[in-house]
Amino acid sequence: MQLILIRHSYTSGNLEHRYIGSRTDEPLCEKGIQIAKQKAAHWHEYGVQPECVLVSPMRRCLETAAILFPAVKQVEVSSLRECDFGVFEGKNYVELNGDEAYQTWIDSAGTMPFPEGESRDAFIDRCCKGLEHALQSCIETTVAVVAHGGTMMAILSECEESATPYFDWKIPHCVPIWCQVLEKKPLRIRKLLLPNCVLDK
Repeated sequence: MQLILIRHSYTSGNLEHRYIGSRTDEPLCEKGIQIAKQKAAHWHEYGVQPECVLVSPMRRCLETAAILFPAVKQVEVSSLRECDFGVFEGKNYVELNGDEAYQTWIDSAGTMPFPEGESRDAFIDRCCKGLEHALQSCIETTVAVVAHGGTMMAILSECEESATPYFDWKIPHCVPIWCQVLEKKPLRIRKLLLPNCVLDK
């Protein structure tokens, strides 16, 4: 089975570098809609068409999936929603500068739970178990996942065979990460190298 991991397109909060997590159900902004449409046209040209799309239930993901793959069956997976950023939700690093709780979290290298929010370990566990469970019932050979940057970092850091650390994964909006599913349970995947025409446009 091939797995295509796709971060949703842009929201207004993304453009302002805000912590947009599971508490904020933002739609795509105009820039996000236009980029998703461009990607959809490009991928159609190269024959990128999954047989099923597993999607976070948040609006930015549902809207992205509908633009990218309008004719493909979508299955909402609640556990693929973004991390709960707690009291940092909706704020950016400029607004949080000087906040003692934020500095403490930064000093922990992101390992501490977000105040009144989710811990990284709990988030990774939720995302990986959710995807693993969803894939058990998939008989398709190519499955896309449209979710969040954090969701992709969680899945790749835990399940991808290179064991690349969480924060070393850089997840651009609407750029597909192609993987081969090596094992469904426990979930193990391998990132594939594909032509630049598919990966980078």
